[in-house]
Amino acid sequence: MKTVADKQILMAADFAGYPLKEEIKAYLEKKGWTVTDVGVKADSDPDDTELMFHRIGLRVGAYIAEKEFERALIFCGTGMGIHIAASKCPGVHAGVVESVPAAFRAITGNGVNVLAMGAFYVTPELGKQCADAFLYNNFGSGWEWWPDFDKFHQIAIDELNAFNYEEYKANGFKVKHLGDCHCELYDRPEGFSSVPLMEKREK
Repeated sequence: MKTVADKQILMAADFAGYPLKEEIKAYLEKKGWTVTDVGVKADSDPDDTELMFHRIGLRVGAYIAEKEFERALIFCGTGMGIHIAASKCPGVHAGVVESVPAAFRAITGNGVNVLAMGAFYVTPELGKQCADAFLYNNFGSGWEWWPDFDKFHQIAIDELNAFNYEEYKANGFKVKHLGDCHCELYDRPEGFSSVPLMEKREK
């Protein structure tokens, strides 16, 4: 599997998401990331229907489901459509973000392995910061002050990965518990940043 620890990332965009993807791709490559791009490129044919947003989303989802890549960044006009498509593949936990704290929480709290952004709403600079928050943090990091934060969210990830709708329906629409955890919401203590672990930008 190609991992973020080895600075390997999968990226893809449709035609609407292409401009934002190109900005973030160039930014990451300058920082030493190896980017595998499986979506629209500069010479792509607008009549190639394999490049419709949902088909690209499914393609990215398959790479994650087959464990060829640990994480991916995907882009369309809103981020929504390509994210819905990627989420159809097993083992994909996709999220759409339009802020840096959301990108940070997506990986640290929800274990998102596919992060989507919409080029209609996210500026290139914001997109770069969201990519940094996603790529330079890990599940559970930055929440050491919150008791059982990672345990609570790991239960959700495990149950969603194991989810089978027919079994859920047969069980009276109750999910099979793979664990349980206290559900209290804690306030962030004084002095803790909302995005504590960001790598410094290279000049």
